Amino acid sequence: MPANRAGGTRRWRLVRARRDAVSLRRLRQRWRGRLAAWALPGAGVLAVVAAGAWIALGTSVFGVRAVEVTGATIAGEEAVRAAAGVSEGTPLLRVDTDAVRERVAALPSVASVEVSRSWPGTIVVAVTERVAVAVVASGDGFLMVDAAGVVFHQVAEPPDGVARLVVAAPGPDDPATIAGLRVLEALTPRLREELVQVVAESPGRIRLELTGSRVVVWGDAEHSEQKAEVATALLDQPVTRIDVSAPGVATTD
Repeated sequence: MPANRAGGTRRWRLVRARRDAVSLRRLRQRWRGRLAAWALPGAGVLAVVAAGAWIALGTSVFGVRAVEVTGATIAGEEAVRAAAGVSEGTPLLRVDTDAVRERVAALPSVASVEVSRSWPGTIVVAVTERVAVAVVASGDGFLMVDAAGVVFHQVAEPPDGVARLVVAAPGPDDPATIAGLRVLEALTPRLREELVQVVAESPGRIRLELTGSRVVVWGDAEHSEQKAEVATALLDQPVTRIDVSAPGVATTD
C-alpha cells in the first residue's frame, strides 16, 4: 500500500509539472503577443517623431522665409534685419533667438527687443525704440538723448516738445548730462512752456534760460522739485533773474 501511494504521488507530481510547464509556455506566448502589439505602434510613433525632428531641424521645409520687423522707425527695417543676421533657409528651430536679440539690441536707437518664431517660416523682431527727452545741438543738427543720457540719433531739427539741453559731452557717463536731465524731469508745465534751454556747465552749475531773456539759476540737481515750485511762483514778477539754488531763500533781480 505505501508503495502504491508513493507511485501515485510521483505520477501526480509529473502530471502537475507538465501542466505547470504548459501554463508557463502559454503565459510567455501571451506576453510576447502583447509586447509585440504594443511595440509596433510605439515604433511607429518614434519613427514619426524622428522624421518630424529631422524635417524641423535638418531641412529647410520649416526654414526661415522672412524676418518681420516692427517698431523700427529710426533704425529702419533693413538695418534691423542686417543686425539680426538670420540667413534665409535656416531651420526655424535652429535660429538662436537670444543671439539675434543681442545683435539687434546693439543698435543705438533700440531700447529693447523681443524675438520670436512664427510658423512655418518667419522670425519676428519686435523693437521698442528709445524716446528722446532732450536734444543737444551738434554741428548742423541735434543729438537726441533719452532719459538715461544715451545719445541714439541725430536730426536736422529738434522734435516738437523736446527740450534743448546744453552740455559739453552728452552721454550716460557724463555727470552734467545726468544732472541736466534730472532738472528737466522736475520742471513744472509752466516752466516747460517758457523754457528755451537747460544749460548744465557742470553738475553743480545749472541754469534755465527762459523766453524774454529771463534766467533761472538752479545750482545742482538736488531738491529740483522744490526749486521748480519756487521758480514757477516767481515767474509773474517783473524780473529777469531768479535764483533758486537755495530754494528756501530764493532771490530775484
